Amino acid sequence: MAGNNNDLMRGNPPGIMLIRSMRRKDWSLKTYKYVVLLITFIAYTSYHASRKPSSIVKSVLHPHPFLNETVSNPWPIGPLFIKKETLGPIDLGKSRKGPLFIKNETLGPMGLSKSRKKGWEPFNDEDGTSKLGEIDVAFLACYSIGMYVAGHLGDSLDLRLFLTTGMIGSGIFVGLFGMGYFWKIHAFWFYLLMQMVAGLFQSTGWPSVVAVIGNWFGKRKRGLIMGIWNAHTSVGNISGSLMAAGVLEYGWGWSFIVPGAFIFFAGIMVYLLLPAYPEDVGFPCPDRPSSEDSLSPINDEEAQRVKENMGENGQGNVPRVGSGSRTSVGLLDACLIPGVIPFALCLFFSKLVAYTFLYWLPFYLSQTAIGGEYVSVKSAGNLSALFDVGGIVGGILAGYLSDKLDARATTAASFMYAAIPSMLLYRKYGGVSEFMNILLMMIAGLFVNGPYALITTAVSADLGTHSSLKGDSRALATVTAIIDGTGSMGAALGPLLTGFLSTKGWDAVFIMLVVGALSAGLLLSRLVLFELSEKFSKRLACGQHNSGGSASQPLLRDQR
Repeated sequence: MAGNNNDLMRGNPPGIMLIRSMRRKDWSLKTYKYVVLLITFIAYTSYHASRKPSSIVKSVLHPHPFLNETVSNPWPIGPLFIKKETLGPIDLGKSRKGPLFIKNETLGPMGLSKSRKKGWEPFNDEDGTSKLGEIDVAFLACYSIGMYVAGHLGDSLDLRLFLTTGMIGSGIFVGLFGMGYFWKIHAFWFYLLMQMVAGLFQSTGWPSVVAVIGNWFGKRKRGLIMGIWNAHTSVGNISGSLMAAGVLEYGWGWSFIVPGAFIFFAGIMVYLLLPAYPEDVGFPCPDRPSSEDSLSPINDEEAQRVKENMGENGQGNVPRVGSGSRTSVGLLDACLIPGVIPFALCLFFSKLVAYTFLYWLPFYLSQTAIGGEYVSVKSAGNLSALFDVGGIVGGILAGYLSDKLDARATTAASFMYAAIPSMLLYRKYGGVSEFMNILLMMIAGLFVNGPYALITTAVSADLGTHSSLKGDSRALATVTAIIDGTGSMGAALGPLLTGFLSTKGWDAVFIMLVVGALSAGLLLSRLVLFELSEKFSKRLACGQHNSGGSASQPLLRDQR
């Protein structure tokens, strides 16, 4: 019997076993849920933080030929806006002496020729922006391809060990990219290879964390819970921006090494403290038909009693399937789940828009006048973090509305349509003043990241536990991988096209973003119509039932 228990509990993290032995009693189900939310939040925060440095250092690797950055402490320690120094005869006007700007002197006419020699070979040539775009697409292409494999492996292997391996590998190769600065490597293939391998390791993250959350939380209030939890994406982007910008003055290599170390040590924390399945620590799975997700004391006590009975009787009343003993669902079977393909295609265009902002917004800010003045590379990184602040609000709001309306597709499509005017307004009026730039950037972040967050979290978890799977939660990572893997192809395409379109002018880039947002909304049209017709039918049936009409019975029967 002891051997059987050891087999069932082999997914138990060593850190939890140590805490349990020290406390001489186990945590409650509610505590475990909070621990899972916190650990997975930190884990994916570190994933996004390690992706952000490349966008921060773009303007250092390939500097603007007319402008030079001013070094200062990063925001929030230093000022938010830092004006760039002008090199040569170009006069950007007198600098304001307010708290957001620092005045700088102009350099002599020889500064222009020197500035062209700045940057980092091989990215400081005329085709530097194209090479930077190729670096981005190499990472995202390997990320999207690896996602399909990672999803299937995540459903077949121990999620905790799989996630740990991906995080430690990501940290190593992100750090190696930064080591190119200290080793004085100027070969393009080196940076391309480091990003490709890092992309493969990073593909382990999202299917794994969504599967873990889906394993611990049922469908009730999933949109709100995962909307709040999905703030890790924006928190990761913000923390990555601040980390990368904070050490930039010591050499751009540190901007990769510090976030790389962050995800490395976060991976060790995952190994020590993350239970991938409730069964790994002795609790029943919330996806059973008789169970509803809740953090309420009642459900917590019920689950605790089940666990205690299992320990006293030597065997469980509920099947306990540990981390290594489930069977996974094939890619084709997962694709046939209703709604997977439309949401996957929608996410293709949604991530095209979101990742274009993620990778190119700091570069755009550094080359665009705000209130008639340019900001430094460091300030551009600081400002871009505010886009993700809006994204946090958007993810929570989209999750709440989708729960309230019980209409995931309608909510996602509405946000994508609203993103179109918000991006156009940002392009047209973002340069009027600092205040307008911040306000419109946060509004754009809200509508751009809202549907992206909803689809990659609550929608993926819903479809991964669809009724057609008969409760097999081992489809969670596979379904998440299909949806997010397809979306990541769009994430790779957006930054690649931006690298070329930006040479034609930023208006061309924003046209691409508008087309992408419109396409994302239209791809959900069929699901939106279905949701709306379903709600209309329910209201009609409810009205007829209240009025005592017998005609409601066929409608209700058809609805069932």
